[in-house]
Amino acid sequence: MQEKTKALKAAFPHTIPILTGFMFLGMAYGIIMESKGYHAGWTTLFSLVTFAGSAQYVAITFLTASFNPTAALMMTLMVNARHVFYGISLLEKYQKAGKYKPYLIFGLCDETFSIVCSTKPPPGIDQTWFFLWITLLNHSYWVLGSLLGGLVGSLISFDLQGLDFVLTALFVVIFTNQWKSQDDHKPAICGVVCSTVCLIVFGPNRFLIPSMVIILLILSGWRRSYLEKYELVEEPIP
Repeated sequence: MQEKTKALKAAFPHTIPILTGFMFLGMAYGIIMESKGYHAGWTTLFSLVTFAGSAQYVAITFLTASFNPTAALMMTLMVNARHVFYGISLLEKYQKAGKYKPYLIFGLCDETFSIVCSTKPPPGIDQTWFFLWITLLNHSYWVLGSLLGGLVGSLISFDLQGLDFVLTALFVVIFTNQWKSQDDHKPAICGVVCSTVCLIVFGPNRFLIPSMVIILLILSGWRRSYLEKYELVEEPIP
């Protein structure tokens, strides 16, 4: 029990920016769901078992339109296709998670991925519990925000336009923290450049998957040099 408590105390400070962002976004989501006729119970359940963030916002359209499961499936795959690349990059970190691996996979979101990739548990802290608490805390923030939004949605009415910018601001903060914590900025620069080029070439509705594929290919090409640089291979690779 003491080991779990230490891991919780170590993980919580890293999730505070996520707490702020998810509370606002979750409340906005809950309020919108309430305005569409779905009370706090349904909203909370949806966030608890789905935990898909932007896909949940998109799902509101399908919940209030004619039944079209094929369109809902394809849209969800498009919105969350980036998680395939996230999962590949975390295979090594999660390989010793044991029985907790299914939940770590389920609870993986953009913000959790950013923290897990850029943060190492302090000395003496179990890595699996450290990552588990980060995932669980972020999940709980989203569920709590959705619940509060659903509860107050029927009591207040205001313009939500621009509130989703909280998520953009949150990503900027996470990116800045990662930039400061790493000496080698080549992967970050690669991500920004590839995403910008693909945005110009493919447009805002189709750039995500091409940019992720190109980034994956480039970073995979750099992998061997990084392994040699940080002495993660026994012999130099020719």
